[in-house]
Amino acid sequence: MKKILIFGGSGFLGRAIFKELNPFFDLYCTYYKNLIFKNNKRFFYFDLTHNPKKIIEKIQPSIIVSSISGDFYNQVTFHDRLINYCESKKTKLFFVSSSNVFDYFTNYPSFENDKTFSNSIYGKFKINIENKILRMNQKNWVILRSPMIFNRNSPRILEIKKNVSEKLPIEVFPNLIVNINSSILFAKQIHYIISRNLHGIFHHGTKDLISHPELISTIVNNLNLKNVKYKYVYTTNENRYLALFTKENVFPSHLQFKSSLVLEELEKK
Repeated sequence: MKKILIFGGSGFLGRAIFKELNPFFDLYCTYYKNLIFKNNKRFFYFDLTHNPKKIIEKIQPSIIVSSISGDFYNQVTFHDRLINYCESKKTKLFFVSSSNVFDYFTNYPSFENDKTFSNSIYGKFKINIENKILRMNQKNWVILRSPMIFNRNSPRILEIKKNVSEKLPIEVFPNLIVNINSSILFAKQIHYIISRNLHGIFHHGTKDLISHPELISTIVNNLNLKNVKYKYVYTTNENRYLALFTKENVFPSHLQFKSSLVLEELEKK
């Protein structure tokens, strides 16, 4: 059974990955603020400023998944250490990246092997880590690029609920066209990559596109929110795309999905 260590396993995305992989692999995670995991023997406390080598050598994983968050400078140092370890021990590294690595390009969706270019601090940070990983041995890494990720307790959904409860407006970008992702489906796609020992760059967005106004209005309706205020933010007069499509590493049909499936998950049960 493969032994897997997830850095950032206590976050909303890490928990989804843990839940999906746990029945099938020998799984371990790190936590930082979420003390509910303190007495869980599968979880280890980890501060981003610390060297990850101690935890890694204790667990001896064959795969490391990095979905960690925090200060960008500390993350760069952390990933430098992680990459050095994975290179020396032939450990496979999975890195959760973002569609923001393409946020400079606005005229079309982006594919796996397109050149990355970003205007944002977040996008430039992700590109920095990606470029370091791309210099690793080809079979020892997986880059998992995802657009906006949703589930009923994801940060974006909680922020929308908070704004509505506090009578604050929700920002809407009228000319923005995106695709999205589900934490549950994202975790299932990672399971597929691991079980088939794949490597390379994978794009995890829905196979269709949706405008940002339609996305927000559908979320509001599915959450049954009332008396919602909107703030329309116009950054361009032309349509702007921030979306990830797949050309090279195509998932099987049961792991391809439309935005409607992601948004249906948000409906109150």
